[in-house]
Amino acid sequence: MSKPIPVPVIDSGDSASIDVASTAPTTPDASWSSSPVLRADIDRRIESLNIEFDSLQTPSTPPTNHADGPILGWSYLAQPVKNICCVGAGYVGGPTAAVMAFQNPNIRVTVVDRDERRIRRWNSKHLPIHEPGLGDIVRIARDGSREISFTNTPVGSRANDGSDTASSSESEPASDGHHFRMTVVPSRQPNLIFSTEVTKCISEADIILIAVNTPTKSRGIGAGRATDMTAFEAVTSVVAQHARPGAIIVEKSTVPCRTAELVRETMELHRPGVHFEVLSNPEFLAAGTAVQDLLQPDRILIGSLTSESSRRAAETLATVYAAWVPRSRILTTNIWSSELSKLVANSMLAQRISSINSISAICEKTGAEVDEVAASIGRDPRIGNKFLKAGIGFGGSCFKKDILSLSYLAESLGLEEVGEYWRQVIKMNEYQRDRFSRRVITCLNNTLVAKKITLLGYAFKANTSDTRESPALEIIKTLLEENPREIAIYDPCCNPVVTRNEIKILLRDQAALQDDGGPIVVYSNAYEACAASHAILITTEFDEFRNKKRLETPKGLPGITFGSNKSLDPRPFKRIEPSETDILSLHKFLLHKNRCSGVGSDPLQRYIEEPACAEDCPDCGLMEKDASVSSKGNPNNEYRPGPGERLDWSKIASMMKTPKWVFDGKGIMDPKAMAKLGIRLESVGRRSSTFHELVVRYHTWIDEE
Repeated sequence: MSKPIPVPVIDSGDSASIDVASTAPTTPDASWSSSPVLRADIDRRIESLNIEFDSLQTPSTPPTNHADGPILGWSYLAQPVKNICCVGAGYVGGPTAAVMAFQNPNIRVTVVDRDERRIRRWNSKHLPIHEPGLGDIVRIARDGSREISFTNTPVGSRANDGSDTASSSESEPASDGHHFRMTVVPSRQPNLIFSTEVTKCISEADIILIAVNTPTKSRGIGAGRATDMTAFEAVTSVVAQHARPGAIIVEKSTVPCRTAELVRETMELHRPGVHFEVLSNPEFLAAGTAVQDLLQPDRILIGSLTSESSRRAAETLATVYAAWVPRSRILTTNIWSSELSKLVANSMLAQRISSINSISAICEKTGAEVDEVAASIGRDPRIGNKFLKAGIGFGGSCFKKDILSLSYLAESLGLEEVGEYWRQVIKMNEYQRDRFSRRVITCLNNTLVAKKITLLGYAFKANTSDTRESPALEIIKTLLEENPREIAIYDPCCNPVVTRNEIKILLRDQAALQDDGGPIVVYSNAYEACAASHAILITTEFDEFRNKKRLETPKGLPGITFGSNKSLDPRPFKRIEPSETDILSLHKFLLHKNRCSGVGSDPLQRYIEEPACAEDCPDCGLMEKDASVSSKGNPNNEYRPGPGERLDWSKIASMMKTPKWVFDGKGIMDPKAMAKLGIRLESVGRRSSTFHELVVRYHTWIDEE
């Protein structure tokens, strides 16, 4: 065995990890092992393999049409899976592994990362990622559960008076009808492990998922566009040295097309003559709905070669997902198509956002309303209504870097016009964000001096604490140049102490925080953040901020949507033995039903007590510090809205400075309701109104009522 190669800290995408950017070459001209284009002799080797996806026609081989889905009827080809190792405990690896373990109680799923702080948080009650429903999944898979029993009868039926309770004792005798029986769910043992023992866990795994961060390079050749493969290459080297023969290596990270050949080359370099299969299995998760996307995916994409061993590996991975995903949604493709599909999917979604944002600029000049335009064109079945919500632009770790990667890939292949086309999507996104900032400054008489500006929302998207590439941060940078008295920030999902530390790191070239002499103050209370404010900017579409009905309802489990205030009893279950998804649906329903009755977060009494934190737990210290900071600004212990509760805009209006400005960057505010409160509302995609016009509209609305 060759001498182990030193491995840097694995960056799995946590925004709190600030690492020195790599200058390792990732361009085709600079490295023989880089993506998207590899050296010519590799291409000749691939051609020599005669990989033709329609050439396997013998009865002993699986179906060859990848578009038809998985290898239906060929599940006997699958290898038994007892142990899965996911390398990378970030926004992709953590939730993905948690759901895999939750849905496959008989498979041991281990998540490894060299970041001890992140692993410690996964093993505590302070999860490093905020995602609705993630805590419920982790607690069952990581800690195990008690035996429980409940009636298979909806609330309100004659066999259930609404006081549905669960017990860990033996069930009651069953009634004659299936619906009225007591359903018993046995206890389960923990099968989700978080560890820093990277090499040990890799060596024990049947399937190894690589889910480390692949950001955009910030230095060297291709800086600002090419994908930085440093962490991915480092992990691949470790996997190559320590994986057991026959292990299946799976790309979960978003990587440039043809990266699978890099993985194969690395495995051959370190372990010549040892057989491994390499698959592509990109994730299609959206921040804020990641758990729902994993529990009810639109599709599971598995890319492989067409050799029998490669197809057998694809079927093995498919059986893991088949524990809860319908087989019709598990699709197999050419491995290169799978790698490219993720980049194209994100790029086309971002393209739709930039397209409707470009129309919003026209609407503001003409008097058209972008919501009405979007509703109209969204009725066209050829277009559809998804991702046609105008706003201040897209953020997050995926869209921008994936578009840049796709653009760089095109130009590396000599397709300059294609690369320029996709770069325009990013330019439009930046234009939309900057246009919003300029609109704020213009409406406030081109000066922010001695004024307080409040931002509601710091994360790039609702129901997540992910702040990577958040439009709010760029808006803050623009506002800082205008020398305001205070920039107040409130976000219901972001820990204020963590946000302060992050801002201090990201804006290290200037004194930004109030403690350092700057104007930025991060609050844990929305009303405190809005008090005495000259203008409020809505920069994240949290439901807490809304004053009008939500038009779209996100998908969720049967009977429940994570983060929703409405739920339906999922019973009676069709199965005599309910699945984990069924039990989770019932848990969410009872949690909502008993929210105000003091039942707590475990209505089924299924949880085992979480691991206790050490006395010097830094996360507990953060919570205590945040409580201390909040109490100083709230000496009377006034009521604060809880998660998911709407803000009282009449209360906010009474505390604002006159004239009262609200700038709606997400299209979630009702202008009529704002006008009644004496608030001037400026929205993306709606023409600005003079104060006289607002008064006329207000009286017109009053007359209509």
